[in-house]
Formats: sequence, C-alpha cells, structure tokens
Amino acid sequence: MTRFDLRRQDCIKGMSRLGDESVDLVVTSPPYNLGIRYGKFSDTQDRESYLNWCGEWARQVRRALKSDGSFFLNIGSAPSNPMLPYEIVMVLRGSFMLQNTIHWIKSISIEDREGEVRSYGHFKPISSKRFLNDCHEYIFHFTKTGRVELDRLAIGVPYQDKSNIARWSHTRGSDLRCRGNTWFVPYETIQNREKERPHPATFPVQLAEWCIKLHGASRVEIMLDPFLGIGNSGVAARRCGVKKFIGFEIDETYLAEAKRRLG
Repeated sequence: MTRFDLRRQDCIKGMSRLGDESVDLVVTSPPYNLGIRYGKFSDTQDRESYLNWCGEWARQVRRALKSDGSFFLNIGSAPSNPMLPYEIVMVLRGSFMLQNTIHWIKSISIEDREGEVRSYGHFKPISSKRFLNDCHEYIFHFTKTGRVELDRLAIGVPYQDKSNIARWSHTRGSDLRCRGNTWFVPYETIQNREKERPHPATFPVQLAEWCIKLHGASRVEIMLDPFLGIGNSGVAARRCGVKKFIGFEIDETYLAEAKRRLG
C-alpha cells in the first residue's frame, strides 16, 4: 500500500524541509505561465520572474533527489509562445543534466498503406492563419549525472517486423523493444469537466505511470510531485506500488479532490 503525505503548502517551502537526497523519483507538471486560470496561482507572471521561480523550485528538487534518481518534467507551450519549454530547460541546466526528451503526443492522424487517414486522441483546435493546432507537449527527463539506467522495456512495445527478434542479438528472443521518445497518450473522454477533471491542466495518469515504470518502479521508495493538482501522479504511484508519495498543492479545492481520489 502506498503511504500518502499530501500537504497544502508552497512547494519551495515544503521541499526545503525534505532531507538531502531523500527522493527517488519526481514526476510533475508545473504551471506553464500561459494565462491558464488556476484557483490560487497567477499564471501570468512576467517572463523573468517566472523563470527565476522555476530555478528556485528546481534547486530544491535537485537537493532532495538522489544521485541515481529521475526527474520527469511535463511542460507545454502555446503556438504564440513556442520558446517557453526550451527557456525552462536552459534555466534547469544549472541544476540537472537533460538525459532524455520525450514527446507526449495528445492527438495524431495516420495514413495507412491504403491511403485511409485515421485520427486518434484529442486536441483543442485553434483558429489561426499562422499557427498549427498544438497536439503535443514535452516531458523532459532530468538526472544529476546524465547516466541513470532505465527500465526501457517496462513500457516496451512489440516489434512490427518480427524478423528482428531473431536477427538482433540484444532482443534475446523477446518480442519487446524500447518504445522510444514519442508517447501517444490521449486524454480520456469526459462528459462533465467540472466533475471529472476539475483542474485546467491535468496530465493523464498513464503519462505519470509510464514515467515511474521507465525509471524502474521497483526502485522507487519515495516519489515526489511538487505541483500535485488533483493527484493524478499519486494515482499512478499507487498503481505502480510506490511505497511513499509526497505531494504539495497550494489550492485547497484541488488538494481536497486529490485526497478524495487517493482515499
């Protein structure tokens, strides 16, 4: 059973009380500073203030993270503000090594060999003569050294060409390969946003679950989410058998929903 320590507290202050190198895994998605309407957070800071704030909480994450730990950071952008994810990476490079860049695909259209086009997933359409619909976000995998080993096959997929199984020695006869750095994880279809997803920027449970499994679920004693929201990362932690989960959230409504979901 996962033990939950969920606190209504500013994450910078809360993380300052965690022990040095006490956390195995961090999976989180902070506010993007794109003007999203949160309950208790202003998502419209000037760029310099926002990036400075990112540097502050990142330093606390680094201090609390073990030397062989992983930090998965989900960040999106807007077509009119495309540089934001990269600017955050540049700020965080003072604290971490960027070990992997994962593309979270929320919607995709695929043309098969017969020419039929199929579309999967959900996206928010935009009306523009300049910009394309925004159908993906980033998951940046940070570590302290850039050399943390992963359980790549924990979220592996079958080979499309089965002849590769026998041809490549590293398969060891198994029909399972690395999924790669493009993850198609669509939002679940909902009927009532207020009841089913009462948070303006909730990433899917499956996304957090894959991050846990990729790092190696059996290695995670303590997991942290500094920006808990309604607790999707906590749900993923419970599914993966994480022993202890710590979450910080400043909005009492979101925290109450997280506690309800996590029992």
